[in-house]
Amino acid sequence: MKEYQTITEISGPLVFAEVDEPVGYDEIVEIETPQGETLRGQVLESSEGIVSIQVFEGTGGIDRNASVRFLGETMKMPVTEDLLGRVLDGSGNPIDGGPEIIPDQRQDIVGEAINPFSREYPEEFIQTGVSAIDGMNTLVRGQKLPIFSGSGLPHNELALQIARQATVPEESDEEGDEDGSEFAVIFGAMGITAEEANEFMDDFERTGALERSVVFMNLADDPAVERQVTPRLALTTAEYLAFEKDYHVLVILTDMTNYCEALREIGAAREEVPGRRGYPGYMYTDLAQLYERAGRIEGKDGSVTQIPILTMPGDDDTHPIPDLTGYITEGQIVMDRNLNSQGIEPPVNVLPSLSRLMDDGIGEGLTREDHGDVSDQMYAAYAEGEDLRDLVNIVGREALSERDNKFLDFADRFEAEFVQQGYDTNRSIEETLELGWDLLSDLPKTELNRIDEELIEEHYREDEQEAAEVEA
Repeated sequence: MKEYQTITEISGPLVFAEVDEPVGYDEIVEIETPQGETLRGQVLESSEGIVSIQVFEGTGGIDRNASVRFLGETMKMPVTEDLLGRVLDGSGNPIDGGPEIIPDQRQDIVGEAINPFSREYPEEFIQTGVSAIDGMNTLVRGQKLPIFSGSGLPHNELALQIARQATVPEESDEEGDEDGSEFAVIFGAMGITAEEANEFMDDFERTGALERSVVFMNLADDPAVERQVTPRLALTTAEYLAFEKDYHVLVILTDMTNYCEALREIGAAREEVPGRRGYPGYMYTDLAQLYERAGRIEGKDGSVTQIPILTMPGDDDTHPIPDLTGYITEGQIVMDRNLNSQGIEPPVNVLPSLSRLMDDGIGEGLTREDHGDVSDQMYAAYAEGEDLRDLVNIVGREALSERDNKFLDFADRFEAEFVQQGYDTNRSIEETLELGWDLLSDLPKTELNRIDEELIEEHYREDEQEAAEVEA
């Protein structure tokens, strides 16, 4: 291990140093300041005779007299099952006052790409307890399903609700054996405020969710460079628990917008040619390296499921961050500002939301055989009710037919009873679908053209429909 005192330039979070031997990309570096403080960094770029180093703790205190040591290895995460229940900072160091972590292994935070041939297709249901997700945009094990939010919207509350409520319902495999895998949550927070961090920790401790969780906290006043490391540490921990210890792991990453801003900041310090809206041209590849670490592997009982959360700048879904995320992931859950202003909790707009793997995660033997039909019918009825709201603004409700008024009433009830449930209500999939049938029973049977007739006969609330007609 060689030590250099050849720093030539300090620019933002970057340090440039001359070397006389090849240095590996992503190699870990220790920088000792003249004051005796040791800082950690990582090789960002290596060329003949000079390297650029991104310093995790920031470059304060570093000058040309500082010493640079290259450790000859990439950054590794110490992993063990005992991480469950622990709170770590954005660099993976414990901050909960607990004992020192004694790892079983040290795994490279970059991870290993899953061989496409070894991937198992995601098709097993995860119950979040949130009707707008479970009923209309079902999450399945091994999926990556982001939440598209906006500044000021309660995405943190939804994230906490999913973290404490998410479960894998007990199901039997083809041989009749129950899936004995346990469920764990990895929560990675990037660039959040101290107030948000306290809110997260209070909720985790109050509800007991921390016992099955590993929390990584990168605060807004922490270095931007650390923000690039935090999600990789979280995903490395998730992969260990899933593929070594057979856990079903749900990874919640918030906020990916802060992560991408860190990419842009470091790209500017490196004087890179910017891409769209100033973000690096390689941002698509960088995000894909994170999102594609979700999945299932053939022969392994565990799974890694991702819910990345991002705030769309200016509520613009064409912004590079949500745009690229949408290309890589399998759908999106969209939070709506109008629903939020009406007091709907959580304010999830199911019309632009989508889960591309939903059809594979529902149906007979997975949730209930009526799930797909109920979801399709509610989506169609709510969409028609939304269109009629625009018409009402022009001609008034009195000009609409009795049929149209029923669809308007359905849209109102759908928002007030199905989407609205608060952040402390945990609905099973059975409760969600029963509520869906209650709403659909307000519509005439002839309008339920997306549901099998046998299911209508079994679940339709005939008495409720007759009472509604008498009242009308």
